[in-house]
Amino acid sequence: MSIGIIGAGALGSNIARVLAGNGIAATIANRRGPDSLAELVQELGPSIMAGSLAEAARADIVIVALRWVDLEKVLGGLPAWNGRIVIDATNPVAFLDPDSPDAKDPTNPLAAYGIKVIDLGGKHSSAVFRTFVPGARVVKAFNHLAAEALLKPAVAGGQRALFYSGDEADAKAKVRKIIEQTGFYPIDLGTLDVGGPLTSLPFGPLGTANLVRI
Repeated sequence: MSIGIIGAGALGSNIARVLAGNGIAATIANRRGPDSLAELVQELGPSIMAGSLAEAARADIVIVALRWVDLEKVLGGLPAWNGRIVIDATNPVAFLDPDSPDAKDPTNPLAAYGIKVIDLGGKHSSAVFRTFVPGARVVKAFNHLAAEALLKPAVAGGQRALFYSGDEADAKAKVRKIIEQTGFYPIDLGTLDVGGPLTSLPFGPLGTANLVRI
């Protein structure tokens, strides 16, 4: 079962690190091309390869760890998904330039954290994400914790929990296996329409929930 990672920022890089730490092979890609990832793949060792966006997208399971504002542009140029599994690790927030007026907007309660919520017209983020990957089997996972928390699946004498949700049992089972192989404790939140809104940052009731199974 091949794995691709699209996005090599803090989240994508740390997902690659936790996969590499457990000997799980993956291809990671970003918009700048494989050469820009040479230092990262050297750090991570032979299980992680740098590839093009198309190469990462051809994997059996593709983890999308992009900023929301880049989703449509990056995913729109990729080949048909044809029933492959896509893990939605995204959240509908925009990161603010600290010198911009938005960063000082008194009506934005999240301005102090350098982000603002993107208006999705009343839809939850995974419902919108599905439209960017037509034909894929979407599973929501790896999005509700800070990126650095993914480096520590073992904490406080137990396993850090990761939530996941999706509409197809087989796709969820394969994602659950990855969660287990990387040392986390998986918690199934049901369908995408149920679990997606629960974990979506910043306002999902389980967003940032840092549960540990002892």
